[in-house]
Amino acid sequence: MTRGRRGGPGGCLWALLGVTLLLVVLAAGGALYVRSLLGPAGGAPYTLEVKPGDTLVRVAGTLQARGIVKNADVLRFVMRRNGTAGSLKEGLYDLSGEMSTEQVAAKLAGPARIPTVSVTIPEGRRVKDLPAIFQKAGFDGAALKRVLNDASLSPYAAGRQPDLEGFLFPARYEFRPQETPRTIVQTMLDRMKAEFTPGNLARAQALGLSVRDWVILASMVQAEAANDQEMPIIAGVFLNRLRDGIALGSDPTVAYGLGKDLPELDRSAGDFRRDTPYSTYTRQGLPAGPINNPGQAALLAVVRPQAKLPDGRDALYFLHGLNGRIYVNHTYAEHNRDIARYR
Repeated sequence: MTRGRRGGPGGCLWALLGVTLLLVVLAAGGALYVRSLLGPAGGAPYTLEVKPGDTLVRVAGTLQARGIVKNADVLRFVMRRNGTAGSLKEGLYDLSGEMSTEQVAAKLAGPARIPTVSVTIPEGRRVKDLPAIFQKAGFDGAALKRVLNDASLSPYAAGRQPDLEGFLFPARYEFRPQETPRTIVQTMLDRMKAEFTPGNLARAQALGLSVRDWVILASMVQAEAANDQEMPIIAGVFLNRLRDGIALGSDPTVAYGLGKDLPELDRSAGDFRRDTPYSTYTRQGLPAGPINNPGQAALLAVVRPQAKLPDGRDALYFLHGLNGRIYVNHTYAEHNRDIARYR
């Protein structure tokens, strides 16, 4: 009896179908596996900082370790496929393990958040106060001091004073951590120049003030006023006294000329009789330069002064009472009366 061959045409067909089915199953399983790697990794929110020289390989490895992506190689594959593998920029990227790999890749291909340090310069601070403020924020205070003492950086200070006092606008600034002292100082100078609008310059000129005179007077108003509401009143008194040739008699100018802070002034020691280019007791007119860095309210008060009393007379004297109020008068007799009443 003749034996038939095993695995005839029918057997080959079934074998082929089996291999095909196996390949389909494997492909489907592979697709599901890859899809699972593209899903959220579940890690906590993380801010990635890309520094100079960082590569996608290093960044992807970091993100896998942090639980932002499940697989570093998959992230690199997605970015290469999208044509964004070379799009990393220096800066910060805010990421989360709740993002898919595709979302992470898109985030890394977009703009980076530039790291900054916030520095606030309060109104009325002197140049001597600024290095310590920047030092506390992580900058080189000594290097900054050297630039602050370069009066040539401002046309209003050059050749007239030893530093940039008065022309550094007090505000909140955002600087990059490695910003140079020169750029920091120039930023503050440029911000002050923004206050010198055509309208403000025209008002200052109408009052007989140059830009430098305007800033000097604003620095005095800044030092004298207890609040912004008082500033136009004090500016009006000073402008009237300048016009009439009356000594301005501002205590903060005396302190500045002596290198003291205002609370350190000692009348009994003769501080108010000591002559300096800044004393507005021993000399008439404006002091030799600004005595601090005035803010916007003080600058605007000078060009929009309140120079008249309610009865229409010129405001020539003011004092701060112990009750926190400001008293303004036209005559010295009235001024003395209020000193007796409120001091």
